[in-house]
Formats: sequence, C-alpha cells, structure tokens
Amino acid sequence: MPVSVGPYGQTQPSCLDRVKMGFMMGFAVGMAAGAMFGTFSCLRIGMRGRELMGGVGKTMMQSGGTFGTFMAIGMGIRC
Repeated sequence: MPVSVGPYGQTQPSCLDRVKMGFMMGFAVGMAAGAMFGTFSCLRIGMRGRELMGGVGKTMMQSGGTFGTFMAIGMGIRC
C-alpha cells in the first residue's frame, strides 16, 4: 500500500507508529483511571502514607498497562 503524501509534503504515520501512539494514549487514560480507582480503594481499606502511595502506584501501572495493550491491539487492527 503506497504512503500518501499530504499537501505540504508530510507523510502518514506508519502502522508501528500508530500502534505505539495507541498504546501511549491508552496508557495515559488507564493511569488516570487507576489513580482515581486506586486512591478510592486504598483509602477504603485504610491505607495511609507510604503504603497508600505504593498501592495507588501499583494500581495505576496495572490499569495503564492493561488499557494501553488493548488500545494498541485496536490500533493494530485498524492498520
């Protein structure tokens, strides 16, 4: 499939670039959701201080990685 060139000489991003962009967008959204849900769940079970920060960080990384993976798969399907 030929790469189309825009009116000012720019080229379209490659499939790998689109997959990477999808992962990064999904990771950012997942991190934001993980911050909200992780903070609520950790506070609900009574975590404080360093334990709270560790629990929220872990939840943020897990949800960011999960949502980023699904977004990357979705962008890969669209290529």
